[in-house]
Amino acid sequence: MIHSRWLENLSVAIESLRSRKGRSLLTLLGVVIGVTSVISVAAIISGLNRFVQERVEKLGSRTYFVSRIQLGPQNFGRLPEKIRKRRFFEYSYARDLRERAPSLEIATIFGTRAAFFGDTNDLRYGGERIENVFIRGVEPEYVDALPLFEIAQGRFISANDVAQSRQVVVIGQAIADALFPTSDPLGKTIRVNGKLFEVSGVFAKDAGFFGGPGVDQFACVPVSCFRKDYPESKELIMAVTVRPEVPLDKGLDELRDAMRRIRHTAYNQEDDFEITSPDFLSSLWNQLTGALVILTSLVSSVGLLVGGIGVMNIMLISVTERTAEIGLRKAVGARRSDIRAQFLMEAVVLTVSGGLIGIALGWLIAFLVRTFLPSVPATLSYEWAALGVVISVSVGLFFGFYPANRAANLDPIICLRYE
Repeated sequence: MIHSRWLENLSVAIESLRSRKGRSLLTLLGVVIGVTSVISVAAIISGLNRFVQERVEKLGSRTYFVSRIQLGPQNFGRLPEKIRKRRFFEYSYARDLRERAPSLEIATIFGTRAAFFGDTNDLRYGGERIENVFIRGVEPEYVDALPLFEIAQGRFISANDVAQSRQVVVIGQAIADALFPTSDPLGKTIRVNGKLFEVSGVFAKDAGFFGGPGVDQFACVPVSCFRKDYPESKELIMAVTVRPEVPLDKGLDELRDAMRRIRHTAYNQEDDFEITSPDFLSSLWNQLTGALVILTSLVSSVGLLVGGIGVMNIMLISVTERTAEIGLRKAVGARRSDIRAQFLMEAVVLTVSGGLIGIALGWLIAFLVRTFLPSVPATLSYEWAALGVVISVSVGLFFGFYPANRAANLDPIICLRYE
């Protein structure tokens, strides 16, 4: 009995909205805008969150960076004087760490020459030339500490290359495509800032982080060659990994103690180095998306508020227009709850229709973003689609209750006299 009554109310609601198509569509706009903004931004952010997490995992879940200054966006401005005065790392630090911190599986040091350090790099082969690349001096353990740097062709730098300062280089895929558009780069000799280096390997393709520099833009040479060719590049960083069987806390404590001994830091002095987890990428991303989520919530809230007010307005007009109908229904035995349910159903049908359109538009926006911006893997999840439906139903119930309650409380005698 109740089931059939709800189906009857649903049928009446759909017919009522169909008879006023223009007015109903205009009322839907606010709900559509609100739900579309929520769904599209949620799809983009959820896809990016997954992308960032995968990126962090590729860096190595047990990999940490040890540096003179903190890694991250906080260093884009001027650093405090006490940090700027910290002593630069020495190339021997990685060897010292391996000896003093047995809980560490890998400890490797590397230096980087790049534009953001004020350097210029130039790679040439024949008539081809490429600039704005990163030159990095590395040890053989580098690719084990940072799995993101995966070899696709050839080999990585060996211990023998470092010991003999062999002039070999491993280049990113974008560099290989630019310098060798029609030939195999392996075994070829290129000029790296004017010096001849043999290409021993090519990294797997990695375009970067949201259009930023990735492995594609890197050229890695033996750290011994880097030290000899670029003595002015003093900002060295170490990548270390904790052994799988060692608890992270114990490994990091041992790392910190070893670094303090290596740096000859007095017991009453604070650390003059920084240990950074790869999670700093996630932290940076969460800071960026936090503001975006707040802004989107405000926009969608305004849209839903406007849509809700529109729903309330059209329902009040509908109550006024159908006063005689309400009186007739009450005269033949309809209860207040029946009238209230009927008008609430109309409000919910109206907002759910807008919500479904908003979900469809949100999915379309996510699809277009994913198609034209592959570095932004927007994906609409079932959870967010379900949330869009819940929001739509909630708006309908909240803003439809007052008109429905007003219709339910009308005096049937006055209603029958209404013209």
